[in-house]
Amino acid sequence: MALIFTDPFLQIVLLLLLFLMAVCVKNKKLTLYAAVTAALIGFLVAATAGLKGILMLGVFFVLSVLATSHKKKEKQLIHPVSGEKTGRNALQVLANGGVAGITAILSLLNPENKEYYLFMMAASLASALADTLSSELGMVYGKRFYNIITFKREANGLDGVISLEGTIIGAIGAGIIALIYAGFGQIAFIIAIAGVLGNFSDSLLGGLLERKHLIGNNMVNFLNTSFAAIAGLLLYLLFL
Repeated sequence: MALIFTDPFLQIVLLLLLFLMAVCVKNKKLTLYAAVTAALIGFLVAATAGLKGILMLGVFFVLSVLATSHKKKEKQLIHPVSGEKTGRNALQVLANGGVAGITAILSLLNPENKEYYLFMMAASLASALADTLSSELGMVYGKRFYNIITFKREANGLDGVISLEGTIIGAIGAGIIALIYAGFGQIAFIIAIAGVLGNFSDSLLGGLLERKHLIGNNMVNFLNTSFAAIAGLLLYLLFL
């Protein structure tokens, strides 16, 4: 564990994370506690997954910010979002990145099974990006919207409602994370599939539970990334 703090790569990562914390807090993208939480997750991921881990988190963060900012005024008319003035809070960060942080800790505690934990990490981030892109961009570019449970047409922006365009965009997001982690091949395909399955589980949870106010969006996001990590591991063990 002491090597973690003497590794030049991790020292650079830590400095970069501290800089990004300051920028995000100043620009109100994250609250202070959210920035600290994100930095801790980022450091854990870097300590276990190395450059690939940082690239996955970096791509997730950049694409999420761009997607969220894209046509923001138009989206707010469809689905108003709270917390725009103060930035995302720590619970929102944990909802999307908490599983990645947990798998990183498990990898440090149980290094003999590191490959499984890192695979689960990639699958969870694939689901997180798929969910974010499909929600944020599907809301804008979707043409027809359907309840994922009943398959009946419903209004854009409701929990549990999906579109073909949003689903495709989400699958592309999952594929991007898969390519970063594994390049081209069967492993990347399984990660992408796990990300898509996680995204569908998000919509199912939204339609079944969130719409009825039984759970909130943060719990939905944490559960969908958890499901993707578990589904990815099962597919990995089954086919590889």
